[in-house]
Amino acid sequence: MRVLVKIGGAQLESPGPRTLFAQAVREARAFGHELILVHGGGPTIGAMSRKLGLSERRVQGLRVTDSETAEVVLGALAGVVNRNLVKSLVDAGVDGVGLTGADGRAWTARKHTPDGTDLGFVGRVDQVRPAFFLELLAKGYVPVVAPLAPLAPGSPGDASHFYNVNADQAAAPLAHALEADALLFLTDVPGLLDGENQLVPTATPETCARLERAGVLEGGMLPKVQAALYAAGACPRAIVKIAPGDRPCAVLAGLEDHVGTQFCASETVHGEKAIDG
Repeated sequence: MRVLVKIGGAQLESPGPRTLFAQAVREARAFGHELILVHGGGPTIGAMSRKLGLSERRVQGLRVTDSETAEVVLGALAGVVNRNLVKSLVDAGVDGVGLTGADGRAWTARKHTPDGTDLGFVGRVDQVRPAFFLELLAKGYVPVVAPLAPLAPGSPGDASHFYNVNADQAAAPLAHALEADALLFLTDVPGLLDGENQLVPTATPETCARLERAGVLEGGMLPKVQAALYAAGACPRAIVKIAPGDRPCAVLAGLEDHVGTQFCASETVHGEKAIDG
């Protein structure tokens, strides 16, 4: 099974959780799964920005990225977070390879302006080069993707910096382009939670719209849920879940039934009516 795993930056800040995750990757590979990892790094970006006296502003859960912040994002994601995760994987016996979109021309970005709002150097995935990823997988490597990419040639925008792509929003189109059998958003909560802090086992667009109207979906969870719904529609045969990443064997556990929240694009899942939250 080809599994794309998005791991949140909060789980990668310290050596202990990174080691636990690296071991989970090793165990999943031992079962024969091919893995591609996409990581966040919000806490590291925030800490580096504060040290430099840069203000932090978000719109719809996305970080506004001016030219100064773009340099911090590059150093944090492609540098500190990516390098530390690759080292933890290598220490666990996994051949991790750190990538941005520029490496091997893996993928490009286009400028993202939600509702016409200019967020600076914030992008969405544009073109993906699957052959490059497949070459790495065939040779036994685990691609570790920092969600940064150059602007696609000819695309509107300023090409002077890498574009910062929300890691959740990067994971879904990458999973689609690479024909992943599963997409796991591993996070520090058990899954999508309702207004009473109870796990939602199966989520549809209707479920998520209701939770958003109720004010339950906000902040960083909003782009994560939007990405999961997009992936469920774009990859109808794939398992798409938000699942806990702070436990042993998190990758294998995330693929199991009754762990986390599974997303589907309609009220029907595998021929059966979905449970609406």
